[in-house]
Amino acid sequence: MKLLTATNRYYGLLAGLLFSIGSGLLYFGVLWALQGEVEERLFQQRDYLRREVQRTGRLPGTPFEGRMQLSTTPQPEVLRDVLLLEPLENELEPYRQLTFRLPLNGQTQWVSLSKSLLETEDVRRLVMWLLLGVLGALLGSMVLLNRWLSRRLWAPFEHTLHQLRGYDVQQHQVLQLPDTRIEEFTQLNHTLTHLSERVAADYAILKEFTENAAHETRTPLAIMQAKLEQLLQLPDLPAAAGPLVADLYAAVQRLARLHQALTLLSKIENQQFAVAQPVPLAGLLREKLSQLEAFVEEKQLQLDVQLSAAPVLLLHPALADSLLSNLLHNAIRHNQPGGLLRVQLSATELVISNTGAALAAGQHPEAFFERFRKHNAASDSPGLGLSIVQSIAAFYGFEVRYEYAPDQALHTLRVV
Repeated sequence: MKLLTATNRYYGLLAGLLFSIGSGLLYFGVLWALQGEVEERLFQQRDYLRREVQRTGRLPGTPFEGRMQLSTTPQPEVLRDVLLLEPLENELEPYRQLTFRLPLNGQTQWVSLSKSLLETEDVRRLVMWLLLGVLGALLGSMVLLNRWLSRRLWAPFEHTLHQLRGYDVQQHQVLQLPDTRIEEFTQLNHTLTHLSERVAADYAILKEFTENAAHETRTPLAIMQAKLEQLLQLPDLPAAAGPLVADLYAAVQRLARLHQALTLLSKIENQQFAVAQPVPLAGLLREKLSQLEAFVEEKQLQLDVQLSAAPVLLLHPALADSLLSNLLHNAIRHNQPGGLLRVQLSATELVISNTGAALAAGQHPEAFFERFRKHNAASDSPGLGLSIVQSIAAFYGFEVRYEYAPDQALHTLRVV
């Protein structure tokens, strides 16, 4: 719900409540005033009759506005509402009737004076329709005013929201938000502009630091790896130092792989692979399977390759190679000896399935896309393979799904 709509809702509720109370008071006030006027006229007629009878001893000849009935039968002296038959229209109509005693010609008469309430009913209906008309006009005006305010006064705010939705810090953008006639919106635009400037500057500094760190650590790692290889090849290396140097060499290799994976992720997030060219996915997949043939044979995996189509996609060659390498390495590394490795390629998706360790009850397959999340904590893998796959897929707008079949312990990665 929009802010203006919520505000107008409360205003509408308050206006409706006050209007309802005011309308009720006005309605019953008008009704009371009209009824009081009728009663006052009846009392005036009663007093007039009493004066004329006392002065002349008979009823006056001038007729009253309304009806007058005489009766010798005793009746209660009251003021009440009655229904009397209208002779011209032959319908019962409401009257206000006043009954009182009047001495006339030496005996007591009961006089009933009646005055029609039709005019009161007409005025009451008029007041009711006027109130309903005013209420409808008020609510309609609020709706029209809400639409006008949404289009006119809140247009700068909608423009600011549109700019924020399209903001991308990786493009080193600084928001360009203009001043408006509304002071609050102008302050908001200034604050967001300054915030985007700081974010862009901090991002540029962080990116520069990452690039420098990646560049400066590459050479020392290569030197360490080369020196350790030379050290392992020394004929006079002490026997006790051999395992230590081997462990150190394995740690350096793992650090080099971690460095390479993090650098690749950073480059993908910084969109440094903008250049794309047609890549025949089926041919590249056969090439990667051929390169990994030794690993497949070492684990005695049952390879099932189904290439029903040969799609050609616009990809960066390095990212296409990394995508397939990480998918296949993941399926081989976490497979069981003698297990199944199935590769399926169609015009719309790439599916790689492998048997592996069963997932625990609390494990969710989607969690393995997180960085440094591994099936086996003791594995020498840095745990970035699936994160790289997901980053490359997101870069090109692909969808990656991790599926698990517990009955076969079959893990499936589907790239749509």
